[in-house]
Amino acid sequence: MIKSKLLGASAIAVVTLVVGSAQAADPIKVGVVTPLSGSYAPIGKQVRWGAELAVKEINAAGGVNGRPFELLFEDEEANPPVAVRKAEKLLQQDKVDLLTGTVNSGSTLAVGQIAERNDRILVTTVSYAPSITGAQCSPNVFRVNANAFMQSTALTSWLIKNVPGKRYFFIGPDYEMGRSTTAAFQADIKRLGGSDEGSSFPPLGAKDFTPYIGQIRAARPDVIMTATAGNDTVRLLTQLKEYGLLNGKLRLAGAAGAVTQENISAMGGAAEGFLSAAGYSIDIDTPANKKFVAAFKKEFQAEPDLFGADTYSLFYLFKQAIEKAGGTDTAKLRAAMENATWDTPQGKKTIRKGDHQAVVDMVVVEVKGKDFSTVGKVPGEEAVGPDKCDRF
Repeated sequence: MIKSKLLGASAIAVVTLVVGSAQAADPIKVGVVTPLSGSYAPIGKQVRWGAELAVKEINAAGGVNGRPFELLFEDEEANPPVAVRKAEKLLQQDKVDLLTGTVNSGSTLAVGQIAERNDRILVTTVSYAPSITGAQCSPNVFRVNANAFMQSTALTSWLIKNVPGKRYFFIGPDYEMGRSTTAAFQADIKRLGGSDEGSSFPPLGAKDFTPYIGQIRAARPDVIMTATAGNDTVRLLTQLKEYGLLNGKLRLAGAAGAVTQENISAMGGAAEGFLSAAGYSIDIDTPANKKFVAAFKKEFQAEPDLFGADTYSLFYLFKQAIEKAGGTDTAKLRAAMENATWDTPQGKKTIRKGDHQAVVDMVVVEVKGKDFSTVGKVPGEEAVGPDKCDRF
């Protein structure tokens, strides 16, 4: 009887140990709501790859306090109502601990409200609209990439100094990101002495840019600045080339997501000379970036762009913050992320506590063939601008 009781006690102890170990190794679930189809699918692919590479590395090194990351992907189609539905599913059914991936700025704003109501944190690595960390900021929303204001500040100051001609025409998709990015470009160009010769806002996913090309031709600009992205940029620039506007005199510039590693090959040289300002360029000459680029190429047989790099670095911020917070409790995790500084392929980044915007050093890059070459740099402190969030 004594022997039986001892065996029973030992069995209970073993079960308790196994259950305890399983609980300790419960995965940290990250919901990735990103466009895997449609015009912004090339961006979503880089988001997915960046997340997968970081998670593979972190899990192979023991995870976060022994817990592995687990990724759950949902296709948001760059459509805010779809993004909200997919985020609700991830939060309510899959019980994810964190959210990321949103590309469309409208999606980020909408999913940010869902994250706040569900007491979870959302981090965008792509969306540009200044309102995300400004007028419509949320205590549960963070951004680790450069916003439209930062891109515009860095790019326009370089353009005015280095590109002949002061006549500018602006074009962007007709939704939050396109209009806010274009507005930032227009305001900075006017402030710096350039002239605004007109603007157009085709719908997201536009197939025919002919009506807008007519407007551009009539405006006779020296520079076209675009806030299009993904396949929309492919169609815009190839049609500009077909209509003979890219004759060597007209310069192209615009948002960092307009021309990327994912869509440049599809343009048949139409993007040659395109200028943009971003928080990342593949030619950043640091050991950390060289290691990241080599790992990315080996894993996916493709080069990373800013979306892949920013998403990759986010998971190292997650790791650092979760370790500091001792888990994924939202309040503790939020406190651990505010004012956090961490290492990324492009150098150190810091999350500003007041608005949850990352301070990112900016590089001005020019398309040469199928590659990007850095032609200028702007420190993050100069580009980030004032904190305009007053909700928290």
